[in-house]
Amino acid sequence: MAEENKQVISKTDRKDDNVVYIGSKPFMNYVTSVVVQFSSKNKKEVIIKARGKFITRAVDVAEVARKRFLEKDNIRVGAVKIDSEVFENQDKRMVNVSTIEIVLVK
Repeated sequence: MAEENKQVISKTDRKDDNVVYIGSKPFMNYVTSVVVQFSSKNKKEVIIKARGKFITRAVDVAEVARKRFLEKDNIRVGAVKIDSEVFENQDKRMVNVSTIEIVLVK
């Protein structure tokens, strides 16, 4: 009976479905993800998030997606938010890590 009440949340129901988190995967994987969000999923905005050494990659992903793949769609940068987070590293020390959030708008 308890299993009947469980709800399965699919990927399309997720709140952050239009967010692309930048990491160490190949560059074009992220560009493709942004392009698919606008083209196939008809999203009005896509948020690109990164922190630390991946911030420059996030900027590059946003610009390549806009200027090479989505040029005819008139995608623009809606907002850029920069911040920092504090977390504990492997040596049990508290460190600050810069973060960026780039909002692309159709």
